[in-house]
Amino acid sequence: MKDQRNRQFPSKISTTSFVKLYILHLLREKSYYGNEIIEEIKRRLNSKWEPSPGMVYPLLRELEENGYITGWWIEPDKRSIRKYRITDEGFEHYKKIKLLYESIFMDSLDIIKCILKDIYKK
Repeated sequence: MKDQRNRQFPSKISTTSFVKLYILHLLREKSYYGNEIIEEIKRRLNSKWEPSPGMVYPLLRELEENGYITGWWIEPDKRSIRKYRITDEGFEHYKKIKLLYESIFMDSLDIIKCILKDIYKK
């Protein structure tokens, strides 16, 4: 992967992949519903960025279809709030992609540091 040309600058990981990792990361700590996930990511990133509902809800459906998370309705008759928790299979998947993406995040961080140092003298 190091020798491949990367056209995503400065990040080497797609936003979708990043949000999937973050969703699994949060769900290993406790159960959340979709809007809570969006707000928690926003809070943890100091309100600098937040995923859109249009990204999070399809990812939750995909993760559930793949058996990585399981969901349930808080009030089954209303079907308005669906909470999620990670499954054992999801936790194993989380550990794999966490390890896989670590070097990608570190490379992105190095790129940003070089830019700050070279252009902004910081």
